[in-house]
Amino acid sequence: MRAEIIAVGTELLLGQIVNTNAKVLSQRLADLGIDVYFQTVVGDNADRLRQAIEIGRSRADLLVFTGGLGPTQDDLTKDALAHYLNLKLIIHEPSMTEIERVFSSRGMEMVLSNRRQALMIEGSEPLENTTGLALGNALKVDGTLYLLLPGPPKEMKPMIEGPGETWLRTMMGEEKPLFSRLLKFAGIGESNLEAKLIDLIEAQSDPTIAPYAKVGEVSIRVSTKAMTAEEADHKIDRAVEQIKERLGEHLYAQEDVSIETEIVRMLRASRRRLASAESCSGGLFAELITNVPGSSGEFVGGVVTYTNMMKNRLLGIPMTQLEGDGAPGAISESTAAMMAESVRDLSDSDFGVSLTGVAGPAEAEGKPVGLVYFAIAERGKETVVHTTHLSGGRDMIRLRAVKAALYRLWQALQA
Repeated sequence: MRAEIIAVGTELLLGQIVNTNAKVLSQRLADLGIDVYFQTVVGDNADRLRQAIEIGRSRADLLVFTGGLGPTQDDLTKDALAHYLNLKLIIHEPSMTEIERVFSSRGMEMVLSNRRQALMIEGSEPLENTTGLALGNALKVDGTLYLLLPGPPKEMKPMIEGPGETWLRTMMGEEKPLFSRLLKFAGIGESNLEAKLIDLIEAQSDPTIAPYAKVGEVSIRVSTKAMTAEEADHKIDRAVEQIKERLGEHLYAQEDVSIETEIVRMLRASRRRLASAESCSGGLFAELITNVPGSSGEFVGGVVTYTNMMKNRLLGIPMTQLEGDGAPGAISESTAAMMAESVRDLSDSDFGVSLTGVAGPAEAEGKPVGLVYFAIAERGKETVVHTTHLSGGRDMIRLRAVKAALYRLWQALQA
């Protein structure tokens, strides 16, 4: 089944609000096995809305509308669709009764325009609004399905997840739903990942393999249509095994979780603790770790030793190491190792992680922007220092450096 989402509202075109409904709907429809081929945004104009309906009907089996179901004269979705289909608008009495009850309970007088929220298209199925007043509608005319949902996300989401989905499943009959599994990777870029999987991607039919990239991590969504979850798992498992054979060293999760979440889980499972010492990253490593709920049991704490004075006073790094002729400097492999070992020992942790480098915008110690050293100091093992050369602006370099350190920590936790 092919679908088009039509978001109605001039405020969307003006950029006054973000169309978050499209994301929720696309994900929900995909889960049902419905392919969203187009998304349209149209203002509160009857003629242009009817044009959007005409175009959508020519290329989709299902038109899903959001917005334009409210009480004002510019809420035109039901009016425009009813006019296009040559059907009447009628009052849904149970909704009208509920609207009157709500106004009465608030001690407010209901103006006549609020009756518009109880309107439904003749022959449609009413969709109850559990978090608002505007009634939803669903109908099938001449083979095309129409689903009308309210614009406010707090009203739209419960409606599509409840009566909207129930109606769609009824209309779909034996059509297979879509099942997906998200694979999360770290320590590899999108282009390198794609190069290792290019033959699988080009030959894909069922399941399908789709890569997605974010800073410091890449995801692959493996999807298939099946009648049952067991059938889907069987097909997806085969594809995942092929991917793991090539990229297993980078695959940290088979669900939508961050690498820092997975690290906290691994620390918890092994009853080990972590501390950090940061310079160029300015506390970003600690921030990402502490964003994970419940991480206080695994993350002892961190220090931001931005200046040489703080590296010396808090971590005990000798000034002869940091400054002076012939000194390695603050931005060096040996300083990174000392920082990680010192914070590990000071906090009595199992792991110490450090980052020191040049985030920009200017060089430091004669070293280029983007040069970062980070170290993993594990109790009872030799400290490992990694060197990376990163591109991008200051914020991008900091984030990429932290993501690289997290990946190497994840590797150490598996050893």
